[in-house]
Amino acid sequence: MLKYTLKRILLLVPVVIGITFLVYLVLSVSPGDPARMMLPEDATEAIVAAKREELGLNDPIVVQYLRYMGNAIQGNFGTSWYQGFDVLSEFSHRLPYTLTLATIATLVAVLIGIPAGVYSAVRHNHMPDYIITFFSLLLSAAPTFWLGMMYQLLFSLRLGWLPASGASNWKCFVLPVVSLAGGMLAGNSRMTRTWLLDIIRSDYVRTARAKGNKETVVIFKHALRNALLPVITQIGVGFSNIVGGSLVAENVYAFPGIGSFLSSAVKSKDIPIVVGCIVVVSIIVGITNLIVDLLYAVVDPRVQLGK
Repeated sequence: MLKYTLKRILLLVPVVIGITFLVYLVLSVSPGDPARMMLPEDATEAIVAAKREELGLNDPIVVQYLRYMGNAIQGNFGTSWYQGFDVLSEFSHRLPYTLTLATIATLVAVLIGIPAGVYSAVRHNHMPDYIITFFSLLLSAAPTFWLGMMYQLLFSLRLGWLPASGASNWKCFVLPVVSLAGGMLAGNSRMTRTWLLDIIRSDYVRTARAKGNKETVVIFKHALRNALLPVITQIGVGFSNIVGGSLVAENVYAFPGIGSFLSSAVKSKDIPIVVGCIVVVSIIVGITNLIVDLLYAVVDPRVQLGK
């Protein structure tokens, strides 16, 4: 397992390089001149040209990218072109907010979604199954930004129970967590239900029942464990989606994570911030996928990593 883990970590390197280079390329050829955007409207062409030379924008794209990645390897992610702060320091401040938000949302989705899926499968074609399936489909279809605004209108403006924005205390996390956990919770519930329904019809499950085992033992010991592999994949993908796609919820709730940080940087073509965010998110997603693969071997001993 150690050899497999080291191999997967090494494979992260070309993945990060490929993703960041593609993002760097797209930002470089997209409309808009960062040098002109940084300067006053009445700046002359000579001043703009000097600013471009200062930022290194006159060099070929490959040279700019290699220079940036060479500095990033040394822990220097550069300085924001527009606000002048150190990018790595700002990451260090914002990343814990996003990771906390994603972790809590994932735990909520797992602790509610998997039991709901199990109960729905056990009560197949009964009223609880219909109710759980209906709400799962509803949460899957509802956009995150729409849910966020509806929660703000109800719980913040009308009822006054929770703050509508910020991250000053634990109450500020409630609405963003609920907004982000909804879709993932629905996916976990539907995935658990689908695979559990398939497995409880298997011969070995019928044999376990024939031996006189209690229904809870049959479901949780024999059936659910074999149904967890695709659910674990769903959880890993959901966590990665929350980390990489949290900018919607963070913008709605004015949450100080890397999502809102990245959104404002893309609008202004602040390349050091954008590429730095992509590097961090790519590493987090790669590590998440590695953890998912390692959990396969824990849940199912038949899985042999690396073979």
